[in-house]
Amino acid sequence: MVATALVCAAGLAVLGAPGVTYAAPGPTPDPRPSATTGGAAADDATRRLEAIRKEVEELYRKAETATDAYNAAGEQLRLQEKSVAELTQRLEEARKRMDTLRAQAGALARAQYRSGGFNRTQLFLSGSPDSFLGNVSLARKGEQATRRMLTEVTAAKADLERYTQAADERRKTLDAEKKKREAAKKEIQERLDTAKQLESRLADQEKERLRLLEEERARQAQDRWLSSDAAKWLTGRGSVTASGDAARAIDFATAQIGKDYVWGAEGPDTYDCSGLTLKAWAAAGRAIPRTSQEQWRQLPKVDVKDMRPGDLVIYYADASHVGMYIGEGRIVHAPRPGRQVTITGAGSMPVLGVVRPG
Repeated sequence: MVATALVCAAGLAVLGAPGVTYAAPGPTPDPRPSATTGGAAADDATRRLEAIRKEVEELYRKAETATDAYNAAGEQLRLQEKSVAELTQRLEEARKRMDTLRAQAGALARAQYRSGGFNRTQLFLSGSPDSFLGNVSLARKGEQATRRMLTEVTAAKADLERYTQAADERRKTLDAEKKKREAAKKEIQERLDTAKQLESRLADQEKERLRLLEEERARQAQDRWLSSDAAKWLTGRGSVTASGDAARAIDFATAQIGKDYVWGAEGPDTYDCSGLTLKAWAAAGRAIPRTSQEQWRQLPKVDVKDMRPGDLVIYYADASHVGMYIGEGRIVHAPRPGRQVTITGAGSMPVLGVVRPG
């Protein structure tokens, strides 16, 4: 498959996969400035870049957390809009029922008025037993019809009031979700703008050193993770291939390699991290929650040692990032703004845990 070919091609650059060496066409560039600039100056420049790297990474992390809040508010917004629409329909049905009952009650009242109402004297002065019993039966039916009408009118009025109150409450919730979404959007944009301003101040050569520094830190994190008790089993385990739904999800995710990260995006041309995993598993016929935080909260958790291709690896203490495990210590994920969907080491970021969609 095309996706499989993409995985193989991307594997050359994967961070720290067991049994994979870091092949490169030439010498690996040193992220530190040239020694010709002087030892002290080189150290200062490296420390400055490291500080910038940490600050930029933190800004993007906070933006991703806000993106989760934005996506969650969007989900709630859709649910509340649907709920309001359903309540509005019920409210309209209750109003129509109330109008119908009022019309029927009016017709009953007019009929009783025209007939002079119920006359007990006439009932007892009936000329024959049959006539007397017929009048009694008619009177009872009239009273029962009136009672039923009053009961239905009371119930319809209660439904109308309940639906009206519920619709008002849902609309207030809807407005609150809209405000939360706008606040999250504002926070995302502020974080991204600040990060971009920091990066824009760097010269091209510094930007490249910053990129290499990011890769080096990710590689070191992956190496530490692979040697940890949680993940060291990977190095002695044979390749585990995906099948069924997991294989279809991986094929979809890896087919998106090279597409830009855009916060809040669910494809088909751009993705954020949970938008990618959402659509990948949707392509496999499985519905999963929209955000990485809800994926962590709702999906079954599995131990890292039991991790298999297709599982979702959740990152950071606030569960604000997610990638799909594809085997051999690697994930495919949408990293952050300014980056593209790619394959990297599963331990290149702080792992919170693993969940299994199916």
